[in-house]
Amino acid sequence: MSIQVSRLTKIYDHQVAVNAISFEIPDGQVVGFLGPNGAGKSTTMKILTGFISATSGTASVCGYDVSNQSKEARGAIGYLPEHNPLYLEMYVREYLRFMGELSGIGKQIRERVEEMIERTGLTRESKKKIAALSKGYRQRVGLAQALLHNPQVLILDEPTSGLDPNQVIEIRNIIREIGKDRTVMLSTHIMQEVEAMCDRVIIINKGNIVADDTVTNLRRQNSESRLTVRFKKPVSVQKLKAIKGITSVEEVGASTYKLSCSDPEGIQEALFNFAVSESNIILKQKEDELSLENVFRQYTR
Repeated sequence: MSIQVSRLTKIYDHQVAVNAISFEIPDGQVVGFLGPNGAGKSTTMKILTGFISATSGTASVCGYDVSNQSKEARGAIGYLPEHNPLYLEMYVREYLRFMGELSGIGKQIRERVEEMIERTGLTRESKKKIAALSKGYRQRVGLAQALLHNPQVLILDEPTSGLDPNQVIEIRNIIREIGKDRTVMLSTHIMQEVEAMCDRVIIINKGNIVADDTVTNLRRQNSESRLTVRFKKPVSVQKLKAIKGITSVEEVGASTYKLSCSDPEGIQEALFNFAVSESNIILKQKEDELSLENVFRQYTR
């Protein structure tokens, strides 16, 4: 197991930032760690990476307790914090070699630096000072540094914060590639990233774990489902609302309606009978997937 957390708690003065949370992340899984601002995401990540200590509970990375075996645990982790700290006056290659020396990589340092420069797409920028790089390329430098010592676990706190859409896609592709051979835990507010990269989602709110499942299962657990139905002829919105099981109706186009319903399977027959009674025909019917953004709002509002 790459990450194990058991009843982890962190209290600042009288404020509970993390409240006895527990979860496990197996080897080779990419997990999105989501929550609103102040929910406890960064606090949990800082405990896992050894930057702060927990008030109570335990956490381990690759079998190493983050409190009692801090050095070993940190050696198994590559960490990219939300505010990526870099030495701006250093050149890219110079900085990575310096960080590699601090990590104790040894004789393989030059080989590892070149490998990470290539893997994170820094080849063209590698002779520049970090101060001259765009924010997207600075994030690549941070990722390269986090990967230098070949960690089994990568922890990323808001890795695409403040990037433009093109930079987001580029960093997303790098993380997706990295996730093929190691465990990745990432925090983000961009739901499309989670859907594109993550095998699983953990949602934390007010210091408590409120959901832990795949994106598909989280959508299915929603109490209401949505259907888009197109009829051959327009129908009365009020008549549609009167069908048992339909909770809301929105007209979205010519003879096309979005329906919210409590039982999407049971509503099929009711809609068919309704169309017959109205001497109408259903041309198209599709169950709409609930967006991850809506799922997130339901768990955290």
